[in-house]
Amino acid sequence: MENPYYYRNKVHAVFDRDRKGNIVSGTYEAKTHRVVPVENCLIEDKKSQEIIRTIRGLLKSFKIKTYDEDTGYGLFRHVLIRRGFKSGEIMVVLVLGSPILPSSNNFVKALRKKHPNITTVVLNVNDKKTSMVLGDRNITLYGKGFIEDKLCGCTFRISPGSFYQVNPVQTELLYEKAIHEAHLTGKERIIDAYCGTGTIGIIAAKNAGEVIGVELNRDAIRDAVINAKRNDIRNIRFYNDDAGKFMVEMAQKGEKADVVIMDPPRTGSDEAFLSSVVKLAPERVVYVSCGPETLARDLKYLTKHGYAVKRATPYDCFPYTEHIETVVLLCR
Repeated sequence: MENPYYYRNKVHAVFDRDRKGNIVSGTYEAKTHRVVPVENCLIEDKKSQEIIRTIRGLLKSFKIKTYDEDTGYGLFRHVLIRRGFKSGEIMVVLVLGSPILPSSNNFVKALRKKHPNITTVVLNVNDKKTSMVLGDRNITLYGKGFIEDKLCGCTFRISPGSFYQVNPVQTELLYEKAIHEAHLTGKERIIDAYCGTGTIGIIAAKNAGEVIGVELNRDAIRDAVINAKRNDIRNIRFYNDDAGKFMVEMAQKGEKADVVIMDPPRTGSDEAFLSSVVKLAPERVVYVSCGPETLARDLKYLTKHGYAVKRATPYDCFPYTEHIETVVLLCR
């Protein structure tokens, strides 16, 4: 990455009190739930960090108690901020242990007075004893409850829980490479497995005959359908299903696909999914991976079952961390 600082467009802070009772915000120490106060981080969006510092001050003046994990008392748990890199839109998600934020209108007003470029504020209810940041319920306190951003010339809606790559600059390069490796001529039938909110599939659709997006997360599929409409893409269909099962059923019906683009989570794929790729037998598989160990394991399977690795291109999407994204082209 040319300028590898302040690139994270999604910033998360956990709130707690120190021994003296002062409100602190930051990140968990590795393998513990002790909060390490963070004033400034060189890889997180600067504006988002400013907003977090403001919220810390507001909690004090509004006398809002932070959540205590050990006792389960208190209200305020986390803040999640997402900023559209191209649009500049900002979403602030306040994660609380209850659906009621005392004097919420005044709180939002005070926050927006300091940061008028905040476009939406959402209260997320997480009342479970869990290490998950977000709960299932969102209440919009201000704005439309989501933001939009542009990636590779397409517009995408980002909700509080949507998956959206955290480094938009490198993501454009990564996705452009993935689509380039698919060698599209405008006629191909593509399956976008683990499609999430439809980003890769929607970007690829302009150069393909037909795209089928498959994703298990229902909320993500809802966003994907909205995203396709928003970009006026008509040659894409989305299915809320397990991608492996879906492809096996396609193969059983004698249906074909020319390209499978797969972008699984860091845990990689599983044998059930990989065997479904082999059954469907597309000419090309483009594997986008964020975990080299699981990528190596999955490529071992595919190369034993009729595919050859043509090229692997790594992208530094997470500078100053140990993580890396890789685009791999496999041909039958």
